[in-house]
Order: sequence, then C-alpha cells, then structure tokens
Amino acid sequence: MSATSAIPRPLFDTLDQLCELYKRCQIDNQERIISDWLTVCLSDLKTTLPNEIKNAVVPEFGHALRFLYSYRGSFETFNSYRREIDRLLQWSWFVLEKPILHLKRLDIEAFIEFCQKPPKRWIGSKMVARFITKDGVIMPNPEWRPFIVKISKKAFQDGERPDKASFELSQQGIKQIFAILGSFYNALIQEEVIEINPVVQIRQKSKFIRKIPNIPMIRRLSDKQWQMVLKTTKQLAEEDPKRHKRTLFMLQMLYGMYLRISELASTSRWSPKMSDFFRDTNGDWWFRTVGKGNKMRQIAVSDSMLEALKEYRGYLGYSPLPAPDDQEPLIPKERGIGGMESTRVIRQLIQTCFDTAVDHLRANNEPEEAEMLRSATVHWLRHTGISEDVKHRPREHVRDDAGHSSGAITDRYIDIELKARANTARNKTWGEKKA
Repeated sequence: MSATSAIPRPLFDTLDQLCELYKRCQIDNQERIISDWLTVCLSDLKTTLPNEIKNAVVPEFGHALRFLYSYRGSFETFNSYRREIDRLLQWSWFVLEKPILHLKRLDIEAFIEFCQKPPKRWIGSKMVARFITKDGVIMPNPEWRPFIVKISKKAFQDGERPDKASFELSQQGIKQIFAILGSFYNALIQEEVIEINPVVQIRQKSKFIRKIPNIPMIRRLSDKQWQMVLKTTKQLAEEDPKRHKRTLFMLQMLYGMYLRISELASTSRWSPKMSDFFRDTNGDWWFRTVGKGNKMRQIAVSDSMLEALKEYRGYLGYSPLPAPDDQEPLIPKERGIGGMESTRVIRQLIQTCFDTAVDHLRANNEPEEAEMLRSATVHWLRHTGISEDVKHRPREHVRDDAGHSSGAITDRYIDIELKARANTARNKTWGEKKA
C-alpha cells in the first residue's frame, strides 16, 4: 500500500499486553506467536507486501518487541517509545516498502519529513484505544491513527474542532524521534543485528530542529486565578462534600506538593495509600510517591498540607493523621472499593472547579483573568506551585520535591530576570519632543 491508499493499523497494544506477548515468546515458538499477533494487527495487509518485507516483518517486530519490553519500568516512557517505533515500522514497511534494518541516513530523513506532514489518513482527531474487543475477539480499533491533531481546551470550548490540515509536529516531537530512534538503532548494534546507526549519521539536525532561545515558558495560574480556584473549590466542597471534599484535597496536593495527575491515580505499579504520608524520627512529615520514569521520591509536607490532610481524613471518619500501617487508599473511588484509577475522572473534577472559577471571575468584572483561566489545564497547578515556592525556598529543595532531574529544569520557573526586563520596558515612550 502507499501512504495514502490505506489506513494504518496499530502494531503494539498496552504495556501489560506487550509484556504478556514477550513472555509467551520466551517459552514457546517466537516466530509463530509473533506471526499470529501480526495477523491480528494487519489481517490482509500482509499479503500486499513485497516478498522482502513479508520475510522481514516477523523478525523486525521481534527486535522492536524486545526493545520496547526493556522500557516496561515506566508507563510514560513506554508510551513515547511505542508511538515512535510503531510509526517507523508502519512507514518503513507500508510506505517505503523497505525493512527497517536496511534504512540509511536519507531514509531516516525522509521518515522525519513524512512525520512533519503525514497524509490525512494517518491523522486522527482524538485519542482512542489502539485495540478493541468485539464479540470476544481482539481487533485493531478502526478509529486509531499514528498521529493526532490537537487544539487548545479554550478553542474547543469556543466550538472549534481539530482540523487535520492544520497538523504540525512540534519541535519536541522531532527531538523525540531523533532520541528514540537513535536508542533503538543503538540497541540493534549492541545485539549485533546491524553495524551502523543511520540516525547518528544525520549531521545537520538543525534543518529539522529549530534553535529556540532559552526563555522560560511556564504555563501557570496568576495569583488572582489561583485564589479564585481555591475559593471556588472550597465552596463546592461545602455545598457537595460527598463529591468535592476529595476534589479539594486533590487540588491542594497538586498545587502544594507539585504532584502530577498520574501520581494521584492507582495503577498496577503504584497505588497511593494514606500511609504514604509518614513522619520521620525528627518529627517531620513527608509524602512518598512514584512519578515519571518510575522513580520514587519523598516530598516535604508543609504545615498547611498537613492541616488539609487532617481535614480530609476527618471528613472520611478517620483519625487526624495516618498510622505507618494505614492501607486505606489516599484517593478512594466515589463508588466501589479501592483507589481511583482514572486520571480522566480526576481531570474532570478539577476542570469543574476551573470552569466555576471562570464564571466567578467574570461576575467579579475580571474578564481577562477569566479568559486566561479558560486555557488552563490540571498540570498548570504543578507549575504554579513550583513557581511560587521557588521564590522563597532553596532551589535544591524545590528541585527534589518536584522530582526534577536537574537544577536547570527548576531554574525555568525562576522568572526574576524576565520580570525585571518587563518593568524596564513598561515606561518606554516614543521619544516625542513637546513643543
């Protein structure tokens, strides 16, 4: 098939399914297992391939499977690597009609150019599951696409809808292609499958990656917006405690301890419990979490956060502070047993608070603040908390609590120089001479 003649289909499913497929390959006939899986993924498409590709798909999928399995420790990293490897295999097999082991420097450059402007059939307008189950049979989701066109939350609320013609691969997306494919081909070299990494041979990456000045662009709430969001959420918690006492506590954790939304949800790898709040031998309180890159960290708990915890636990009918063996879920489901698993539900609850705060700002004659808040996402709470704390806490303390890999990342939240530049520019005039 050509790039425009057929719709691509996913090759890899969830992390759990991939791990299961990998383990089956270790105890049974790998070639047969992979061939059966590719038949599920590609059905009749395999028959349209040239013989050279037909003979390559099973072993090359096996190489990709082993590579992705090595990143099973981090859900976010796995998703990024799966996305790029899936795109490469599909493009190489069905567009270029060439095995990935035979790709040269110019081929990789052509792939990047393809990703910058993929055909509309390769672009979707929403995130969907890669595979679905129909009548007990697993099959590729016909709505899935390798690329997704997105619009801002504010634009969507204004009635705009994603336009495939406006798809643009971000600079960060291009950097990820270089990094992930470079790692993939390095792994193949280490396994003695190939001898040369075609990605490394690309010398002039500047023709793809734009040089951007080192200017911090941190999306965060203004003080007026944050105060209104907090006030609004407290009001909602008073009016509907069953639903929003939990929402208020989540909001306080997202802001006060810079948590990512994924760090509140329960997964097979980490389920936040009440005992993740703990006191050390010095009498100081900490919160333990597992975040990006599957890294565990402990966050210093402020007195304000401790009071929020006491209030939240009091509402739930618990003692003011958790015991070391308290196994109760930190964020319980509204219905059912156990911790909340859906980040989508958490996001919707916080979004309710944002939307209500927008209405209140408008009612208070703050239209500009309201309009800016409409663009905010839940992740802005983390950025806002870090930006506020870095003004008066040592950078290294904020870095460790936020889980930043380096102080340079934390430095992006320090906008003193930008503020000073803005102040000196504010009173500039046209220099006109008065008669």
